[in-house]
Amino acid sequence: MQTRFRSACCVVHGLPVSSSTRCQGRAHSPTALRQGLQYRSVSCRGVFAKSQRNRIVRSRSGLTMTASATKTVLVPLGNGTEEMEAVTIIDVMRRAGAAVTVASVESDLTVKCSRDVKIVADELISHAAKRQFDLIVLPGGAPGSEALKQSNDLRDLLHKQQSDDKPYAAMCAAPAVVLEAHGLLKGKKATAHPAFVSKLTDSSAAEQRVVVDGNLVTSRGPGTALEFALTLVEQLYGSEKAKEVAVPMVVNDNVGSFMHA
Repeated sequence: MQTRFRSACCVVHGLPVSSSTRCQGRAHSPTALRQGLQYRSVSCRGVFAKSQRNRIVRSRSGLTMTASATKTVLVPLGNGTEEMEAVTIIDVMRRAGAAVTVASVESDLTVKCSRDVKIVADELISHAAKRQFDLIVLPGGAPGSEALKQSNDLRDLLHKQQSDDKPYAAMCAAPAVVLEAHGLLKGKKATAHPAFVSKLTDSSAAEQRVVVDGNLVTSRGPGTALEFALTLVEQLYGSEKAKEVAVPMVVNDNVGSFMHA
C-alpha cells in the first residue's frame, strides 16, 4: 500500500479518509527567542523514560515564546528525507495549532522519502521563499539533507531567520549537512545523528537527545523526533501547550515535567 501525506490531510490509497480526520492549522506571529550561551541539563522524566535524564539541553537565558498568536512553520522536504521525522514534526506542530507549510525543494511537489513513502508538499520552496515564518524546521535523512543543502532559496530563508533572531531547528543529518555547511551553527551547541556528529564544529552537547541553544533546536534521529517536536511546541507556545498536545497522544501520564527539571 502506498501512503501519501498532504499538508492538511492524510490520503491513504484504497482507503477513504473522512474530512473529520484532517489536521487543521492556522497561525499567528511570535515573539523572537533570545539567544543564550549558558546551559543546563533538563530532565525528561515524565513524557519520555524516567530513567533517562539530561536528554534535553537548554540555554539558561533562552526565552520561550508566548502563545499570543498563531504561528507559521515551514517544513522543507527533499527526496530522501526521513519520513518518520518529517511526519512527526508536521503532525505535532499542527496538533499545537500552527499553520504548517510543507515545501518541496525538488522540481515537483511529490517528494519520495528515504523508505519510499511519498509526501505531497503544499508548494515549492521558491514560492515559500517569498514569505517569512515563525519557525523553520529541517527533518533529516542523509540524501534529503543534501537536497536541502543544495536549495539556495532555503539557504537564504535560514540566514534571514537567524539574522531576524527567529527560531530555526534541524535534526538527524540536517544540523551537520545543512546548518553547519551554511555557517548557521557558529557559536552554537548542537547535536545530530551519531553518524554525522563528527561534522559538527562543537560536538560537546552531541550526546543529548535534544539541544536548545537560544533560538536553535537540534536533535538526533527518528527515535527522538517526538521529543524534538514537542520541544518546538514549547518554544513557540509554552510548556502548557506542549503538555496539552502530549497528553492526548498518551506520551506519558506525568507530562508536565518533560521540559523542565
